[in-house]
Amino acid sequence: QVQLVESGGGLAQAGGSLNLSCAASGSIQSFNSMGWYRQVPGKQRELVATMSNNGVTSYADSVKDRFTITRDNARNKANLQMNSLKPEDTGVYYCNLLTYSDYLTYWGQGTQVTVSS
Repeated sequence: QVQLVESGGGLAQAGGSLNLSCAASGSIQSFNSMGWYRQVPGKQRELVATMSNNGVTSYADSVKDRFTITRDNARNKANLQMNSLKPEDTGVYYCNLLTYSDYLTYWGQGTQVTVSS
């Protein structure tokens, strides 16, 4: 069983910064991708940023050059540094782990990010 525990998030003003962290525990396959998705009411969950265990990243166009995802593979942790925040970044951010060997997906409990204008 894999568990993802998120921390960080909260309230920020437009132009400010926040940092999200995610720690994975349990039986974790080596080849995987960790990242963040966000969801707002009435919309589907959407990708924000992911990073594979070998460092390949993927970002939503809306966050490129503002958000940076990093990983500590040895500790199974991922961080999302969010700079130059905009009100449209508001949402519930979910940590995600995808294992490539069997394409199992795990989710954290979600953390609220609110950006005021």
